[in-house]
Amino acid sequence: MPDVFPLIGIFIIILALLVIVPIKLLISCMIFHKAGYSWAMGLLMLVPIANIIMIFVLAFGDWPVRRELRQLKQMR
Repeated sequence: MPDVFPLIGIFIIILALLVIVPIKLLISCMIFHKAGYSWAMGLLMLVPIANIIMIFVLAFGDWPVRRELRQLKQMR
């Protein structure tokens, strides 16, 4: 029975890599796309230091969608 425990750990790691990581990647790509950025910027969420920087870009940056909305409101 003790020989099964390492296999369970390996199975959980493989499951995480095949299920959780692609879902996180899909969600981050959708968030960047809805904010008006290129969806490919969501791929940077896989890079360790870049993912922290990208959170700050989303939190404090001027989103292209909001910039376009401001321009449309000024045209009225």
